[in-house]
Amino acid sequence: MRLALIHGGRSGEHDVSRASAGSILDHLDREVYQVTELLIGRDGQWHVDGAPVPLTGALHVIRSCDVVFPAMHGPYGEDGRLQALLEWLGVAYVGNGVFASAAGMDKAVTKKLLVADGLRVAGGITLDDGEETVPPGTPLPVFVKPARSGSSLGVSRVTDRADLPAAVRLARIQDRKVLVEQAVPGREVDVAVLQYPDGRLVAGPPLEITVAGGFFDYAAKYDGGAVFQIPAMLDDATTRLLQDRAIQVFRALDCWGLLRVDFFVPDPGATDPEPVVNEVNTFPGMTAASQFPQMWKHAGLSFPELLDVLIATAADSRRRLT
Repeated sequence: MRLALIHGGRSGEHDVSRASAGSILDHLDREVYQVTELLIGRDGQWHVDGAPVPLTGALHVIRSCDVVFPAMHGPYGEDGRLQALLEWLGVAYVGNGVFASAAGMDKAVTKKLLVADGLRVAGGITLDDGEETVPPGTPLPVFVKPARSGSSLGVSRVTDRADLPAAVRLARIQDRKVLVEQAVPGREVDVAVLQYPDGRLVAGPPLEITVAGGFFDYAAKYDGGAVFQIPAMLDDATTRLLQDRAIQVFRALDCWGLLRVDFFVPDPGATDPEPVVNEVNTFPGMTAASQFPQMWKHAGLSFPELLDVLIATAADSRRRLT
């Protein structure tokens, strides 16, 4: 199979994307896949197998492949723009389509869609471009984050109202639209959803994240500051509930192929035991140490087997259009 692996990009997650792509390359069966690498530089310049090419040249290469694997994180790659280009070219590609990618990247839009489907999300407000002031009655602590960014770039936990303006300014470096969310007490648990070529949706074993003395920020994600417990120490009923809710999120956002759903699980005795959807990730990290591959490894699916499933589901692109 001729496979085009696209990575890099203009977003702040350029290095994260390249790390994912490197791990994917390390785990693909080269007797099954003939891989062409397409790197998008930070300046937007395309490179095919290391050589710079004009966009028209890159499009010609993409069109010649059977399946495209867009290992892209953040804006200009994970947010529907690249997916729209691939749809226009008429090529099969791994992962979510235009709508789910765009909606999943915008945390404020994601919340509205999930609430409309009856799911529980954290309370908060959205500051659009030009809005700087957080309402004085907003209870603390809060998390201030860019609405359309990943890897916790620009995210701050604020416990002192005097720190809110600086937190908003930091988030605005990544995106002009900012979310101010109320902190949710409880355990941070992720669930992975995988779609098989026959359309089946399977939710993997829950993963609990613990971070000593902080929250799951960029440094904790990529510098080894977090500990993953797989499977999370949960009773069977809570595990099934989280898996059911993750599949509900997948369907509510019209996803395809894969999704990671990040929850807060309320502490025992909480007034409302319903889990809170914190965020979704339409193309989660794909290094061997990332949450998504690790959850499937514990489910008995090795990283090479996981990649095979993702690519096989993408290859049946007719189902995406029906």
